[in-house]
Amino acid sequence: MVIQAGNKLTMSQRWDNYSPSKTIAFWLMAIAVVAALVIGFTWGGWVTGGTSRANASMAVDAARGELASAICVERFNAAPNAEAKLAELKAVSGGYQQRQFVEAGGWATMPGQSSPDRIGAQRCAEALAS
Repeated sequence: MVIQAGNKLTMSQRWDNYSPSKTIAFWLMAIAVVAALVIGFTWGGWVTGGTSRANASMAVDAARGELASAICVERFNAAPNAEAKLAELKAVSGGYQQRQFVEAGGWATMPGQSSPDRIGAQRCAEALAS
């Protein structure tokens, strides 16, 4: 296109005439990819497979603990001496000792398991003590 003196090109005409070199096009695409990755992993909520597996594992442990806690509270309340045991539990100071009290009582041991569920026992002791 021949430009005559005194004629200015409009923005759309300049855009139509622009033709980047291969090097500039490559670097623009590389920057766009890096920007997409940074934005996706920081603000977009993208995670790696390892992080996803870790999050799923934590969710499973939390759900198992909640279920074990609910079962533990029901077992504790169904015990024949629940009123006396609840008074004993409330007399014990500290969450660790209360959890040990619940574990020793056998209320936090789930069916088919040989040892009590620690997360469930802790949440059970907290629920009963409050």
